[in-house]
Amino acid sequence: MSDTLTTPGATAAPTKPVNAPHKVLLASLIGTTIEFFDFYIYATAAVLVFPALFFPGSDPMNALLASFATFSIAFFARPFGAVVFGHFGDRVGRKATLVAALLTMGVSTVVIGLLPTYAQIGVAAPALLALCRFGQGFGLGGEWGGAVLLATENAPPGKRSWYGMFPQLGAPVGLFLSSSFFWVLLHFISEDALLTWGWRLPFLSSLLLIGLGLWVRLSISETPEFAKAVEKDERAAVPVAEIFKGHKRSLFLGTFVALVTFVLFYICSAWLLSYNVQVAQIAFLDALLIQIYGSVIFAAAIVVAGMVADKTGRYAFLIVVTALIAAFSFLLSPMLGGGLAGIYGFVTVGMFLMGLTYGVIGAALAAPFPTHVRYTGSSLTFNFAGIFGASLAPYAATYLQSTYGLSHVGYYMLGAAAITMACILAMGRNKV
Repeated sequence: MSDTLTTPGATAAPTKPVNAPHKVLLASLIGTTIEFFDFYIYATAAVLVFPALFFPGSDPMNALLASFATFSIAFFARPFGAVVFGHFGDRVGRKATLVAALLTMGVSTVVIGLLPTYAQIGVAAPALLALCRFGQGFGLGGEWGGAVLLATENAPPGKRSWYGMFPQLGAPVGLFLSSSFFWVLLHFISEDALLTWGWRLPFLSSLLLIGLGLWVRLSISETPEFAKAVEKDERAAVPVAEIFKGHKRSLFLGTFVALVTFVLFYICSAWLLSYNVQVAQIAFLDALLIQIYGSVIFAAAIVVAGMVADKTGRYAFLIVVTALIAAFSFLLSPMLGGGLAGIYGFVTVGMFLMGLTYGVIGAALAAPFPTHVRYTGSSLTFNFAGIFGASLAPYAATYLQSTYGLSHVGYYMLGAAAITMACILAMGRNKV
């Protein structure tokens, strides 16, 4: 495993940190927390309210599938965001680009909270919802890579995985906040009120979070490694062109190294929420409580991954975790068929494994790319993985469960783990 992310040929002489460590880690964490909060309130609403408000007239299962189809749009938008924001991130700088990505994601989320429903404007409502969902994905496509680089390019030697863990914590924290928001809402308002106006509040609250995120992001300086690239005039004219010209293998393998990470997460979150409500007949509040519990397990495992992976090496760490996910896939059907205790057991194991793989995937995907194209390369890799691993995961798992049974959802996860394992081995120790 290579723990350095410097441009090939560059010296590894230590430099004085430009940004205080606590400021860097807070800026990387707060931004991804806000972005994932925005992303997950949509995922929750896609299960709880959007089928009724934007896709009425269908039977409940078809309405849910239509809602999940709009959910998937963001994943196809993310590579476009990765290219656009990656270009400016590698040309102009990490800091300014991260601010722009945060604004794009946040504005799209706030607008969703203002949309009229199908009952008010007909088919234009789901069309506008899809457009805003595209905007969410476009913004997040530029956010994740920059946040990871903000952390890892400020990391001292031997601490890449630990620093790279902090932006990854934004995912469970965002999931916790989004699920908690809906859970609190349902304690104070009825389900009818939620469908009438309450669902808008989490989306509109993003406006406050945007202000907090901008304040933190604007207080930091550019990363030392990007500053060196500017000083040496090493910036690529068109970063995406250089990626496809000289780094196609890293892009392809990295995409599928992250495949099972996405499949596992969206089976354990968005799909499981819909399964608990629609199939297991668990009340909204209890289903959200399961998701809140899972986010805590998820966060704890990310911290464990950050501590362990710097000692064992990311390559060996990912091999072991991927093998464990493959074994876990055989437990999906018996656990979820075991009542409430089985569901909690499934969430405990699944989200812990998710945290282990997700905690190191940021540093692993950034490692193969040199500084001058790293924003674009790592962002594209992560977001292509989102298309293949996450965009259709809730839809596919819902279809497989309803048509063939729970065991086939497990086979779906197993297939993703097998592909990921093959690509980790093909990429090799020095590229992860």
